Amino acid sequence: MQSENQNQEKKQFFTLSEFRREIGVSLVLAKKLVIWGEVEAVKAADGTLRIAHSEILTAKKLLGNPYRKMRYFFRALGPGVITGASDDDPSGIGTYSSVGAQFGLSILWMAAWLLPVMLAVQEVCARIGIVTNQGLAGVLQKHYRKKFVVIAVAFLIIANVVNIGADLGAMAASLAMLTNFNFYLGAIFFALLSIAMEVFVGYHYYVKFLKWLAISVLAYVVTGFIIHPDWREVFQWTFWPQIEFSEKYIFAMVAVFGTTITPYLFFWQASEEVEENKLAHKLLCPKKDYFLHSRIARMRTDVGTGMILANVVFFFIVLTTAQVFFKNGINSIETAEQAALALRPLAGDYAYFLFAAGIIGTGLLAVPILAGSGAYALAEIMKWREGLELKFTRAKGFYLVIICSVLVGLSLNFFHINPISALYYSAFLNGIIALPLLIAIMIVGNDKKIMGHETHPHWVKFFGWLAIVFMIIMALILLFLRLK
Repeated sequence: MQSENQNQEKKQFFTLSEFRREIGVSLVLAKKLVIWGEVEAVKAADGTLRIAHSEILTAKKLLGNPYRKMRYFFRALGPGVITGASDDDPSGIGTYSSVGAQFGLSILWMAAWLLPVMLAVQEVCARIGIVTNQGLAGVLQKHYRKKFVVIAVAFLIIANVVNIGADLGAMAASLAMLTNFNFYLGAIFFALLSIAMEVFVGYHYYVKFLKWLAISVLAYVVTGFIIHPDWREVFQWTFWPQIEFSEKYIFAMVAVFGTTITPYLFFWQASEEVEENKLAHKLLCPKKDYFLHSRIARMRTDVGTGMILANVVFFFIVLTTAQVFFKNGINSIETAEQAALALRPLAGDYAYFLFAAGIIGTGLLAVPILAGSGAYALAEIMKWREGLELKFTRAKGFYLVIICSVLVGLSLNFFHINPISALYYSAFLNGIIALPLLIAIMIVGNDKKIMGHETHPHWVKFFGWLAIVFMIIMALILLFLRLK
């Protein structure tokens, strides 16, 4: 043991992998400690990072407190966690609540079975962004006909605008539930707030605070245990699908798929990985192979954490609403007040506050992503400057797309559409639009001319194409039931 310590002291510099093993953290956190300036690193002649032994002692002291270590870990997680958090946006909460009330535990299997599909799809998008250093629209335009890309982006923006409108409506309804504030003024307030924060404050600054507000959706997880469900029955429904071949059930499956595997997240994930590349290139190794392998490894931790958290919340929202509503004969949710009652076993009269915090927090996270993903895509087609790190004066076209998307989405709330129903139907629209985009990204991600040696791993191919086959079958069954 003594000789090992002596050898360690003799070794003056450590690679990043050796450094992270010495201090017992993930590669994600090790790199972030360097990027944040908490640990000093130098670049060796081969371009890799080297960290002095004295910095190991500094890092161990810094991370000595387990609570601080956990805080640094969550701070280190990037686009994947934000993507996961925004996946449980108001549309997701509304859709999961609606299907839980309507079908009970019979839809719960989708939470477990969709997880590997979510992981595969988001990994494909992230890989494309990391390897090509371009957003999804830019990659598609470079290798496929512009007409196809324009149509795909047009459908994306349409779906996003509808989703923005539904999210703003749900946020306004939640505010009205708490304060009796006018619904329309509330929708206008949240629209202008989203625009102002994204354009003038910068998404990456305020998201650090909003993600803590969005944590209120974890109240569904706590409630799931408080209501004491029959866990044997729950796990039976979770791992043994019993599909009901009715029009309403198949519609619900497509809506759940659409709010879980959401088109706007494809474009957002790829674009955000490009933004991360810019930051990482400043401090990490410029050698391409080493850089790609380390970025992909870090991305996988990031995406995996985000998607697992999103699916846990999905599972417990369905479980809670199934127990609170379905088992008591309530099969439809018409208002925000009704939806909030699912949290009453946990919070009593504070259920309304918790529900509103979840809807407003996730809404303020998701609306900029919805508007931003369309802006990234259109800016790449039009060859405009784009990026949330740029000021308005340097990327006017990009920010004008964001502003217009939010304002057009806002206008949909003046057509007297039920906010909770709007969330459900916007999720279905996302499910339909996701299909052609999924096919495109699966083809792109497996093209060696584009991806080099970083094409799909086998598990990604399997679950990615499985999702496509599943959606085609669901669409055909739904069409058949409609025409029957």
